[in-house]
Parts: sequence; C-alpha cells; structure tokens
Amino acid sequence: MIDWLKRSAMEPQIDLNGVTLPIALRRHHSARRLTLRMAPDGSEVRITLPAWARAQEAIAFAHARREWLEAQHGKVPRREAPRPGGDILYRGNKLQIAWEQKAPRRPQIAADAVRLGGPANGIATRLQRWLEKEALALFEADMHDYTAAAALDPVPVALSRAQRRWGSCSDKSRIRLNWRLVQAPDFVRRSVVAHEVAHLVHFDHSPAFHALLEEIYDDNIRKADRWLKDNGRSLYASFG
Repeated sequence: MIDWLKRSAMEPQIDLNGVTLPIALRRHHSARRLTLRMAPDGSEVRITLPAWARAQEAIAFAHARREWLEAQHGKVPRREAPRPGGDILYRGNKLQIAWEQKAPRRPQIAADAVRLGGPANGIATRLQRWLEKEALALFEADMHDYTAAAALDPVPVALSRAQRRWGSCSDKSRIRLNWRLVQAPDFVRRSVVAHEVAHLVHFDHSPAFHALLEEIYDDNIRKADRWLKDNGRSLYASFG
C-alpha cells in the first residue's frame, strides 16, 4: 500500500512556503478520481473527490504532492489592495491610481491613470464597483456581437465573482461572466464570451461546439486560452 494511504488521521490543512492553508474537500457525484488544485488567490488547497473516497486519503494525497503545491502557491501573485499611487489592470493595461480626496468619487480614466476622490479607505470598493460596471457594459456588447454571429437572439448577461470559473451557461437562456475579465486584454475577455455564446447552441464541448466557437470568435482561441492559463491568477491579485 502506498505510504500516504498508511498515514494516521491528518488535519485538513497543509504548510506551504511557510504558510498554513486549509484543504477544502468537495465531493462530486461524477468524479472518478482525486483532483488537486490551488485556489486562484492562493487562499486554500482544493480537492474534488468521488463520493466513495475517504476524506483522510484525500488529505494525505495533498501532503504527498506538497512540492507541486508549493510550486503552484509560489506562482500566485501576492495580494496587494489598490492604493493611491499604485495601479490596477484595465483591459490589459496598467492604470495608475491617481487619488485626490476632493476629486469626484466616480473613477474616470485620464491618459494612463484612473482618477478618483472620496475617502482613502474606500478606494478599493469604489474601483471594484467601477470595474464591475465597465465589465457588464463590455460583456453585453461582446454578447451582442457573438449572438449575431451565431444567428441567435441576445440573452441576459450577469456578473459572476466565481473563484474558479470565467463563465457559465447553465440554462441556455442566460450567461454569467467573471467580472475580473475586464482586467484582461480584450481578445481574452471576448474569447470567454464567445465560448459561452457557443454553449447556447451546444451545451457540451463536442466537435460541433468547437467548430461553432472557431466560426464566431474573431481571434485566435488557442492564444486566448493560453493567456488565461498563464496569467489568469494575476486577475485576482488586487481584488481577491
């Protein structure tokens, strides 16, 4: 029997790079094996396990993969809340945060900066609300582009704050998109919208789905997927 299956009961936590992280277990009826992931913001280790699997085996499995988890944890951008003089990402570009207390509270872009006023301790909240509003407007425009390309009627768009998914289309009548995508380059954001629009026709990842996605998306889908795989965690660095 493998050593990690012989270990005594363990707490659902693990020490990585000098930090103790919780191990979150999620059972899924369709899972056939243990799946190990690091949360996008580095806040926890996540394990999806089949209904028949023992929790202690899953926890021991995480400890057996400590080196891999430490490498993944090391790739997570350290959280740094927005502050005056710092910067945020907007559509793939860095904008400096230009704050003056007496300036209008509503953020506005001016050259390579985003200017806003109001109390300093509310900067992060005001910036996130502004980014979410910008995200929704962009998503709706993207959705109209791609539903037209797919000969579909437009559908409602809602924002998501999911920690693992960039988009979802659960009922073929509405799509949900992660607001953090407003920080990514336009071609990346639009690839996720096109992906979800394609799901309005094909509720799977069949060859027909991929053929439709290739048809309606106006850029290189593989390049967009690669950007998200390599850089997606950076979209969690400022706002969690």
